[in-house]
Parts: sequence; structure tokens; C-alpha cells
Amino acid sequence: MQQTNKKFKLVSNKKTRTILPNMFTLVGVCIGLTSIKFAFDERFGLAIICIIVAGLIDGLDGRIARLIKGTSQVGKELDSLTDVISFGVAPAFIMYFWQLNTLGRIGWLICLIYVICVALRLARFNVNSETQPSWKDNFFEGVPSPAGGILVLMPLIYSKSEIQFLMIDYSYFVPILFVLISILLISKLPTYSFKKIAVPRRLTIFLLFGVVLFFGLLLIYTYNVIVLSSLIYLLLIPFSIFHFFNLNKKFTNENIDNEEHEDIL
Repeated sequence: MQQTNKKFKLVSNKKTRTILPNMFTLVGVCIGLTSIKFAFDERFGLAIICIIVAGLIDGLDGRIARLIKGTSQVGKELDSLTDVISFGVAPAFIMYFWQLNTLGRIGWLICLIYVICVALRLARFNVNSETQPSWKDNFFEGVPSPAGGILVLMPLIYSKSEIQFLMIDYSYFVPILFVLISILLISKLPTYSFKKIAVPRRLTIFLLFGVVLFFGLLLIYTYNVIVLSSLIYLLLIPFSIFHFFNLNKKFTNENIDNEEHEDIL
């Protein structure tokens, strides 16, 4: 009877742990592609929501994989491919249908440049993430592709928000923003990754409250929250650069001291 039960075991536990996060990733691909369809139909509000949902899934699939010990090389490559589609190709198409098509071939060229920069940024991340010291896990090299995808959508999101404190000429602002974000994607500027946030146990309840409050506001005031969050993210970049170079100097000095100590011994 025991042998019969073993035959009915379709997949091992390890395979199940690997498949689950990959399923999340593939759902993200479908949602990213669906945003292009909505943009083609000029339903830009739904297209924005699709990109946001794809971003949330992108933040969850890797954490789920690490939590259930289901990480794999296939999952890593699949995640990068998903990022190119959901935060490279999809935002480029959305903004092309909304504004960049008015520039003709130049608008299409700008879209191509942005998508290429997303692909280059992800390729570099896959190579560097295996060789860098552990303290650098707190930082990305350049703006990550999900953040880049949201930032290039900012003019469209801003136009739909209730925060109208600036009059913007989108015909000039959108292509300039695309070029700037493309540069930030492939730059080596350190930006916070928010991967290893250590929170004292006594403050956990406040963290949970903040997360619930954020997502509650996101559901009610979607466009306003995204605009403000994007502005806060951009304002954090100078602080992340300053923090990175301070840590780099600290660990470099420690390594020099250790080498000198070894030479003395």
C-alpha cells in the first residue's frame, strides 16, 4: 500500500516550491501584456492599474520563493524576462499610445531606447548580484526596472490625479522624462533596494499599521498616492547615494585595517 501511495505523488516538494513563485511571475507577464491591450483601446486608467499590480507581484514572487525555499535559476531568468515586458515594453507602449505617437518616428525611437535600457539594466543586475558583498544588497545599481516603469508613466498618472499644482506641456515633458529615466536605469547611481529593512520588534505594529494605511490610501486615492510615492522615491535618491558612499568608505577602511593586521601577524 505504501508503494501505491508513492506512485500517486506527481511532483516532489522541491518542484512544488519552485513552481509556485514561477506561477506568480507568469501571472505578472499576463497582466503586463494586458496593460498594452488596454492602452491600445485608450483605457489608460486600467493600463496603469495593470502595471501597478504587476509591480506588486514582482515584489512578492521573489520573497515567496525565498520564504518557501523555492528559488531557482529558471525563476531568476523568468523574473528578468517578466520585468522587461511589464516595466519596459508595456510602459513604452502605453506612453506611445498616449503621447509619444504625436512625435512620429522620434517618439518610437525614444520608446526603443527606453526598452533597451531596461534590458541592459536587468542583464547587469543578474551578473553583479552574484559577486557583490552582502552589505550592497541594500542598494541597487541604478533605478530598478519596476520603479523605472512607474516613473515613465508619471505624466499620465499625474494627468489623472487630483494633484494639479503644475501646468505641464506633455509634448515636451514626456520625451525628456523618458530619456532621463533611461539614463537612470543604466547609471551606476546607488538607490535603496528596501530588501533588508530591520525593524525592532516593538515597532512591528507601527510598520503593519503603515503598510495597511498605505494600501488603503492606494485603493481610495490611487493616482494621488502613486504621484506622491514617486516624488518621495526621487527625493530619496540623493540620500541613498550619500548613505552608500559612507558605507563603502567604512567597509573599505575595515578591509585595509584587516589586511594590515594580517601582514603584522
